[in-house]
Amino acid sequence: MSSTAPISFTSAHTDRETERLSTLANEPLFQRHSANPILGPNDWPYPINSVFNAGAVKLPDGDTLLLCRVEDRRGLSHLCAARSANGIDRWRIDRTPTMPALPKEFPEEIWGVEDPRITYVPELKQFAVAYTSFARGGPGVSLALTSDFVTFDRYGVIMPPEDKDAALFPRKINGKWALIHRPMTALGAHMWISYSPDLRHWGDHMVMLEARKGGWWDANKIGLCSPPIETAKGWLVIYHGVRTTASGSIYRLGLALFDLDRPEVCLQRGDAWIFGPEAPYERNGDVKDVVFPCGQVVEDDGDTIRLYYGAADSYMAVATGSIRKLLSWLETNAPITLSDGTES
Repeated sequence: MSSTAPISFTSAHTDRETERLSTLANEPLFQRHSANPILGPNDWPYPINSVFNAGAVKLPDGDTLLLCRVEDRRGLSHLCAARSANGIDRWRIDRTPTMPALPKEFPEEIWGVEDPRITYVPELKQFAVAYTSFARGGPGVSLALTSDFVTFDRYGVIMPPEDKDAALFPRKINGKWALIHRPMTALGAHMWISYSPDLRHWGDHMVMLEARKGGWWDANKIGLCSPPIETAKGWLVIYHGVRTTASGSIYRLGLALFDLDRPEVCLQRGDAWIFGPEAPYERNGDVKDVVFPCGQVVEDDGDTIRLYYGAADSYMAVATGSIRKLLSWLETNAPITLSDGTES
């Protein structure tokens, strides 16, 4: 907001600003489950260092599947599936890695595969797994398709290093597939969208959400968390922002809404973060002060969302929220556009 001229606020403006500030103090949008952390290294059927950052999906048989990033004791990661009838406990974990790195066939995976995000694509009748492949050049975005989480059709790198935090939209948009990702460029660490006719060749690259500057909670570095959720109002996106402090980085979550037909257009973006590290298992671990979701499950009511997140790069945890409340929060916590076109 400009400081060179006074702003005349209308009654409606001040009422909305009061409502916005009040909403910040309301009950949390996501409630941590009392069973957290729901998965840890001691749950695994083979020796590992940590389990975190899982893609999530509800299978046709009703089971919840988490495709977990598992870091072994060499420091390299692979993906391993855990299944549960209620998505909270009694997990059935694959006895061996479900999707190991294959560096001979895919050299970009020489240092492991990480942070999967799962999207069911009805047109393909398959699940699309966008994941980070890690090699000497840095992290890149790779893609695989599967119908059973047993065999995977790997497409290899679709976005070269340095790039990560990717997820596919569940349907074509204007005849093309769309992918959110986070390249590191001279412009900084922002969220981009790209389009493809065949899932292999990508273009029409555009910035869709920029990291803010200055003292904001999401200044300088942001990225996608879980895949976008289609709502009547637009694509609801949960993203992470990184705040750099004297004692290290803090990873928190924010909300934004994008146009259904032009998802590169941001309709609303919340000012404040909505979920951050508070519990001991989020504050302490291999990387402290991190909550990092890569997947969610929407319940049959179409509103309840179970958000699965990595905690301190050491554990898996889950929190429950409401899509309706997330959209309502955005309505009262997105910036207010003033008559001169600036934002307050």
